Amino acid sequence: MQAKAPETKHFGKEAFEDQEGTSIRWLGNAGAMINCRGTVIMVDPVLSGFDMPLLIDMPILEEQVPALDGILVTHCDNDHYSRQTCERLKKVTKEFHSTQYVSKLMKEEQGIAGTGHDIGEKFAVGDITVTLTPVDHAWQNAFPESHTREFQPEDYCGFWMDTPDGSVWAVGDSRLLESQLHMPAPDAMLFDFSDSDWHIGLDGAKKMAAAYPDTPLILWHWGSVDAPEWKEFNGDPQVLRSMIVNPDRIVVLAPGEEYRVCKKGKR
Repeated sequence: MQAKAPETKHFGKEAFEDQEGTSIRWLGNAGAMINCRGTVIMVDPVLSGFDMPLLIDMPILEEQVPALDGILVTHCDNDHYSRQTCERLKKVTKEFHSTQYVSKLMKEEQGIAGTGHDIGEKFAVGDITVTLTPVDHAWQNAFPESHTREFQPEDYCGFWMDTPDGSVWAVGDSRLLESQLHMPAPDAMLFDFSDSDWHIGLDGAKKMAAAYPDTPLILWHWGSVDAPEWKEFNGDPQVLRSMIVNPDRIVVLAPGEEYRVCKKGKR
């Protein structure tokens, strides 16, 4: 049995309007939308075209998106970089940002003028300052059928996003890195907790949660894909709850549900 996300909460143009504060909406699997005082970005949106059956309805479709200030893509896997979603959203999106490798794919495959960045580089989208953080996810090098080139660590990233209302860290798909345990404590973390060898793993999730014992953990990369045999999509919030310190900070959102970011000390 797979753990399944709560029933989808659909949203529309009201979620893109100018607002007080910063909100996060889970888009299902490993996607998120952030509205920071009217600056709206999506991280790894896969709103259509995924090649595996789903357990959820998408909270919004591409044709319902009125405008985006930016799309951020962590890496080239199709559960994070949806060519179809990016193609359908490019007319309403001001900027695309990713690693150097993925931005090259955007230009060559889709004619999207994506901006490539190095790990550690900072850039701004409206009121959001974004920094690329390192990950370890070059799984293709271990599988001959997927080893089409020598993939490099810098082809994959996470995104640290500083807003006036707090910091949000989309860690990205990654084996646990020692450096990931020594960041400033974020005010919210988009938390991948599956037990895959090429993801953080449950032991890694336990260590990561212990390193930031007061940070709210917004669970993603779970409950969305109908694939019982794939560990990558099969995190269970109840298993995680039994493993970590301060389990009440686990945030289980429905796809499309809003979470408000709040700086520590103001909760």
